[in-house]
Amino acid sequence: FHQLCGSARLCGAVIMGFGLWLLLDNQSFIVVLNNSTAVKIACYILIGVGAFSMLMGFIGCLGAIYEIRCLLGLYFTCLLLILIAQIAAGALIYFQKSEMSKIVNKVLDNYPGSNSTTEQAWDFIQRNMECCGWTGRMDWSGNMVIVNSSQLLFPCSCQNISLATGNFSDSGFCEAQTPDWPVYDVGCAASVESWLLTNIGVVLGICLGVALIELLGMILSICMCRNIHTEDYTKVPSAKY
Repeated sequence: FHQLCGSARLCGAVIMGFGLWLLLDNQSFIVVLNNSTAVKIACYILIGVGAFSMLMGFIGCLGAIYEIRCLLGLYFTCLLLILIAQIAAGALIYFQKSEMSKIVNKVLDNYPGSNSTTEQAWDFIQRNMECCGWTGRMDWSGNMVIVNSSQLLFPCSCQNISLATGNFSDSGFCEAQTPDWPVYDVGCAASVESWLLTNIGVVLGICLGVALIELLGMILSICMCRNIHTEDYTKVPSAKY
């Protein structure tokens, strides 16, 4: 049980680290999703759950070493709550999949070329995945800078290198010579989904491993609780006067 408590603390550190990565990473698609309130809430849940898991691992070890039933009961209850919180956070992130297109289109429409964190992330995605927009280049047609400009502007990070002439920028807007933008035709949706599918096995493996350790901790804490015998004070002989 002591080794399991140590594993629980390690799992807590992994969960907290994962939540911090989702919240603070500035060089992946995650930062675009952070425009969603639900995803931010899920990140904070994961960070809180991770920190709480580390504390509960310590409490569980104390309960096992000193055979304190109330601490073992508290450990079981908190592990159950942590497991429920993890499922809730996972559900919040998963169900944002249907909102992803709306989130990205909002980013594209409000893209002013001011080099903010979200814009840097989206430029990074388009440049490295060699794509443009979410479903295609037409997703940029609602951008107010492009619509209101008298020049033929297009997002620089979309530029197809094989069609580029002269110097080109990695971010902001560039000027096209013709109405036919020299950009990638494919949207980023397929590339992002492919990236997620490539990494989903690792993510699921970690989640299942953490859940398994938590379930084992719950089972063992209950077993230890039942095996710790309370003193029967009715058998203590009364003092004779």
